[in-house]
Amino acid sequence: MLTITPIPAFNDNYIWCLEDPQSGKALIVDPGQAEPVREHLSQKGLTLDIILVTHHHPDHVGGVSSLAADAGDCRIVGPAGSPFKGITNPVHPGDEVVWNSLTFSVLAVPGHTLDHIAFFSETPVAGHPLLFCGDTLFVCGCGRLFEGSPAQMRESLENLRQLPDDTRVYCAHEYTLANLRFARHWLPEDEALRQFESHCQSLRDNGKPTVPSVLGEEKQMNPFLRWDDPEVIAAAETYCADNGLPANSANDVFAAVRHGKDNFRSG
Repeated sequence: MLTITPIPAFNDNYIWCLEDPQSGKALIVDPGQAEPVREHLSQKGLTLDIILVTHHHPDHVGGVSSLAADAGDCRIVGPAGSPFKGITNPVHPGDEVVWNSLTFSVLAVPGHTLDHIAFFSETPVAGHPLLFCGDTLFVCGCGRLFEGSPAQMRESLENLRQLPDDTRVYCAHEYTLANLRFARHWLPEDEALRQFESHCQSLRDNGKPTVPSVLGEEKQMNPFLRWDDPEVIAAAETYCADNGLPANSANDVFAAVRHGKDNFRSG
């Protein structure tokens, strides 16, 4: 049975390790640092077989070359045309990546970066479909728009919204509590957000990760997936009126939420 383990890196990154205990082989997603991965593989007695790369930022690819050198014939799968030049097996949206019993669909999710892709497997792991989404979708948040436009990011998130509700979302950062502080500020009357914040705070107080999240819950709570929700629209219209921004379309609503988060200061 395949298992998934988060490997903490830097201050708040998660490098994902998909493990096959029978073969002793491992799939690694977005290894920004080599040493934590090396230690994990050694402790579990695993051999690195394949690396998946979602985008080119250094905190996602910084450990790739060192780990690949250790592994020898390791496949490095990532977006074709990426600024990161260490990819051995470039893929395009619509391609499939086969590993073990899993087939991952490659999804285009530009916005955070223009080369950003995600990997989705409909075949369950730990009982559920899984999505490795890098920095596109976070728990109650989404990635900053370093290269893409709000319209691009909203379209990317719309594509992710179409995936099954029971999909487990394996994002790359522990940003949950900060995201929830903003979400609660944007939607102060949302009781589900209040309860979820309390739950996540308890997890973090006990040293546990808040990821993966459940896509169906994200659709209900994450303001970045709710550009067509009347409560989010109303908050966006007020924010846009106060900040001289348009509020005439779904893209405008999403852009307002993103602008609000970018300029939010808690406390």
